[in-house]
Amino acid sequence: MAIHTFAAIYIGSYEVSLKIFELSAKKKIRDIDYVRSRIELGADAYSKGSIGYELVEALCDTLREFAQIMKEYRVDAYEAYASAVLRDVDNELFILDQIRLRTGLTVHVLSNSEHRFISYKSVAMREEFEHFIGRSAAVVDVSGSGLQITVFSKGKVLTTQHLGLGTMRMREQLAKKSRNLAQYELQIEEMVVKEMEVFKAMYLENQEIEYLIVIGDYIAELVCRLEKNHNKNTVSIEKFVQYMEQLGKKSLEEIAEELGLSNENDPLIVPYIIICKCMARGLGAKELWAPGVIVSDGIACDYAQKNRIYKPTHDFDEDIISAAESLSRRYMSYSPHIEALTQMAMLLFDTMKKQHGLGKRERLLLQVAAILHDCGKYISFANAPQCAYDIIMSSEIMGLSHLEREIVAGTVLYNSYPLADYEDVADRLDQQSFLTVAKLSAILRVSNAMDRSHKQKFKNVKAQLRDKELIITIETDEDIALEKALFASKTAYFERIFSIKPVVKEKRVYS
Repeated sequence: MAIHTFAAIYIGSYEVSLKIFELSAKKKIRDIDYVRSRIELGADAYSKGSIGYELVEALCDTLREFAQIMKEYRVDAYEAYASAVLRDVDNELFILDQIRLRTGLTVHVLSNSEHRFISYKSVAMREEFEHFIGRSAAVVDVSGSGLQITVFSKGKVLTTQHLGLGTMRMREQLAKKSRNLAQYELQIEEMVVKEMEVFKAMYLENQEIEYLIVIGDYIAELVCRLEKNHNKNTVSIEKFVQYMEQLGKKSLEEIAEELGLSNENDPLIVPYIIICKCMARGLGAKELWAPGVIVSDGIACDYAQKNRIYKPTHDFDEDIISAAESLSRRYMSYSPHIEALTQMAMLLFDTMKKQHGLGKRERLLLQVAAILHDCGKYISFANAPQCAYDIIMSSEIMGLSHLEREIVAGTVLYNSYPLADYEDVADRLDQQSFLTVAKLSAILRVSNAMDRSHKQKFKNVKAQLRDKELIITIETDEDIALEKALFASKTAYFERIFSIKPVVKEKRVYS
């Protein structure tokens, strides 16, 4: 049984951490060491828009020490990720360059969707997770830059939304403008309550939440203080809210002593307590689960999954599909036509594996594009493709990176519009991604033409390649003159991309 030693480095808003793991198929993930260093990068990032040289110097010194620790553990591999604290500053590239030159480490700055998906993996890998989301649950990921709420119903993702209510961000925005601590706490609570009311009105209509799952620092300590059964890490919402209100009346030193925090003057615990209290009360859940995981655990899970060290039991692809379906329904576009189009697109994709050279991940992106291709009509029929593109790029589809979302949006856009020249989209897509968009949009165009009337006139659809033709055989007892006419107009683009001509062969079936 091969055992891999892996290191996860995470650069957050107020802390830089290194966590060493042992990964194996049998024991899965085991913590070996955890090193943390307090560096409040967010203090500059969220007030000045850039990070000063003193903090950059401290960051590089810490990462150099981390590199030495990794060497001592003889790690097989590492991943170093940074949060929005670097993504949101104007000297991001210079900081990353200094880190590389001074420490030899390569740091990847996560997009919000990547960040939240990695955090989500840390809890989704837990065996208890399926139980909690099987009915209804909200996963809340609280960080220094913001928080993410992902809502589940009967095991499926309903929505995932990012709110700019991070502990460090609010401290920098509100603490210095408040006359005293009481006003500061009141302003935070008002802001969180307002955002929660809007979120509930827009995304939780007629949807009850039974479980609240909280990811992030502090929460495990808070729950442990309330429950003797530390292995379970659950507590009733009523009991949790009462405890949060009691803590809110204490000083920082008293809170730190009670929770056993190393930093007795940690000012972030105040906004954290208020956020958790408002979330627990506002979402209306009955029970809170604190799995005790952090981003570093998610980084290790992600690495183990991608490198096939072990296979997760949770289906993350299904999360992406259910999130896309929920988004499609929100814009009133999910219909039998979407289901028929998706099946047709998957059939053509699978038939042409050797011709398009794409893999399982691209198949998933095509499926998401098919589900979302009509959502723009909710805003404008005349400009539906562009509106669909804007909706997709503005929406959180947890599990898709920013580039993958760009591929999905581009596939939807060029399903109707002429394919742009590469030079016109080079700022958004690299050459390989551009080719992927071209191939997926060509498949989507032909698939869409097969059900242009939205009446699902075909049965027993089959596809096969013969010489330089893609033969699509259908059975129908209806008039398909519209589909035939539009199908012919869509084949030129497909031929241009694949040098293969799609041909429809009709078998008449009489009822």
